[in-house]
Amino acid sequence: MAETMRPFFPIIYVRGYAMTPGEIAATVATPYMGFNLGSTKIRQSWDGSVHRHVFESPLVRLMKDYGYTDIYAGGVERAGRLPAKSVVIHRYYEQADEHLGTGERPTIIDAARGLRDAIHRLRDQVCGDDAAMREQFRVYLVAHSMGGLVCRCFLQNDQVSTEADRALVDKVFTYATPHNGIELAGINVPQFLDTWHINNFNRSEMARYLQLPADAERVDTLDGRFDPRRFFCLIGTNAPDYEAAGGWSSKLAGEMSDGLVRIDNAAVQGAPRAHVHRSHGGAFGIVNSEEGYQNLTRFLFGDVQVRGILEVEALPLPPSVRKARAEGREVRASYYFEAGVAPRAASGYMLSERRRDTFSAILRQFDEMMRWQTEGGASPRWPVLFSVFLDRRRITRGETLVFSVELAVSTTDYTVDGFLFLDRKIPSEYLFRDTITLRARPAGDDWNLRYILSDEDWGEGRGRPAERTDAGFVIPLRSRKGFRARLRIEPRHWQ
Repeated sequence: MAETMRPFFPIIYVRGYAMTPGEIAATVATPYMGFNLGSTKIRQSWDGSVHRHVFESPLVRLMKDYGYTDIYAGGVERAGRLPAKSVVIHRYYEQADEHLGTGERPTIIDAARGLRDAIHRLRDQVCGDDAAMREQFRVYLVAHSMGGLVCRCFLQNDQVSTEADRALVDKVFTYATPHNGIELAGINVPQFLDTWHINNFNRSEMARYLQLPADAERVDTLDGRFDPRRFFCLIGTNAPDYEAAGGWSSKLAGEMSDGLVRIDNAAVQGAPRAHVHRSHGGAFGIVNSEEGYQNLTRFLFGDVQVRGILEVEALPLPPSVRKARAEGREVRASYYFEAGVAPRAASGYMLSERRRDTFSAILRQFDEMMRWQTEGGASPRWPVLFSVFLDRRRITRGETLVFSVELAVSTTDYTVDGFLFLDRKIPSEYLFRDTITLRARPAGDDWNLRYILSDEDWGEGRGRPAERTDAGFVIPLRSRKGFRARLRIEPRHWQ
């Protein structure tokens, strides 16, 4: 009987961009091209203090936790059969090395074709002539930065792959990929800047190799070639700690970025995503982080997906602003929604966190939530707080998944008749803030969900049942200030 691979398919790692010949040489000279790098530093507070946290690297952790192995033996890649739990490094930069290749830098399309060939070789080595194994064979693609664009070129370009080729990919996970290009000082990388292929990140050039319309304003779509629900985007929010180009990259990319890729350019439309306080690379980089590893393994191997959406019912005004509005004056404000999600027993990491401090909070205008009909919208634009993946195999007690959601709602500055209203504003005042502990237990194809508002009650309690609706579970939230909302939780079986 054929070996059952799911959920432990082979993993192909696709590294990011190497700019200069020196960077390419350094990349090619290492066997894992950065996937083996770890870190001993983690930021746990916003004051910049650094704590020691040993993360051995994604590669080492996959070996220790899940029994994966590399494909090297005797100084070369193994030519014979390979186990399903293999990690392969797509070494597409080797052809640019003067010692191991032709010295010619590969294009995105070249690298994507090489990825296609690597997938076929891997299938042959894992499955041999076993028809049943070949039928169930799939791979996971894990990519950093430009590597995610190589994966998308493979999935979207008909000159590179066929539908049958794409069907061999089960899931894709990208770290800090500029899915909608790179902008520095608010300007997209110019198309004419082809030195060292920097124009790979120009949207017109991206549209060409991703086979999207030439006049597309955004290029962050899979265009129906691959299911976006099986494509995860991990987004960094720590711009200051990215030290490339002497810190100029961080300065030019701006605060709402990982130091190179802007937050709003780092995801594919319709794909699940998470935000973590990590930079594009370096000691505080997103790939070599506990947050990255936890999201990666839960997405690849986990069996539960949970989405959280906040349906707002009432957004109160401070008494002084409410008085101004009652006098007929025009009051305007937008709202910040902050959310952090962590599984039970998480130590020093969150699966996702969006904070005002890191310029990653969700921003919504009053009208697009509360007056969406007058704005011409089809429905209210409720904030999607998170989309996380969990793994029931990690449960250590019972059969219940336990995780927490830190939620805070606040406003931008109020304007009254077009002028800032600051006389009575209290800095950092929240309309709502609490930690909701959720306990999800499978009930056949359905779920039972209980919750605890942990700022008032101990999170280890049993909690109260959430209301079941056709759209998911609903948890009522309110504050003494008058804020009211419904937190909609949508759990579903994954894999």
